Amino acid sequence: MTATVLSFQDVVRSRHSVRGFLPDPIPRDILDGILEEAQRAPSNCNTQPWNTHIVSGARLLELGAVLVEAMRSENYSLDFSFDKDAYPDPYKTRASQQGRTYYQALGVARGDALSRAEVVERNVRFFGAPHAAFLFMPSVGDDVRVASDVGMYAQTFLLSLAARGYAGVPQAVLSYFADTVHAVLQVSSELKLLFGISFGIPDTAHKAFTYREGRVPIDDNVVWHD
Repeated sequence: MTATVLSFQDVVRSRHSVRGFLPDPIPRDILDGILEEAQRAPSNCNTQPWNTHIVSGARLLELGAVLVEAMRSENYSLDFSFDKDAYPDPYKTRASQQGRTYYQALGVARGDALSRAEVVERNVRFFGAPHAAFLFMPSVGDDVRVASDVGMYAQTFLLSLAARGYAGVPQAVLSYFADTVHAVLQVSSELKLLFGISFGIPDTAHKAFTYREGRVPIDDNVVWHD
């Protein structure tokens, strides 16, 4: 998309989770290059345990429709547990702040249940993106090592998108319907769905584009040992 060569610092600082996309697909040759760069991510003992399923076009619309029905019927199924409320502070407070500022950016009032439900449903409609990547992994031991490898792969994928002017958003919610995704994509139950990433060309006119998640000062996360 862009002929400008960005520095690594510019790529890192410009990358953000986009929640509104244009329908135009990324050309296959460019997407191949992005995936080749993601493949350079490190992994424990070079196991490269990520199994990435890219869904686009009519198949993505089909999957989105099925996921909407699963969400409306509360047909949840997770390969890995997730409970945002189980986080202790300060992590729980950060999550609450994220949700609050996101709804404010969209102009959705706190008591507007219908509009909030529509916002939540946009998650499984992939925010209008033309592509979604579903990241599966083998289950090994307590799964922590493998999941960390997949996380590094995903971050490399997201940075490669950003370097080309594209964008993505990692979505844990896509893993809330693991059985549904397994069935539609015909993925073996031996592989576990960790999360998904909706991606494409960001819609800069969408209200969500102005929204940015904040970051705490590094001293809140980093302990120095000199």
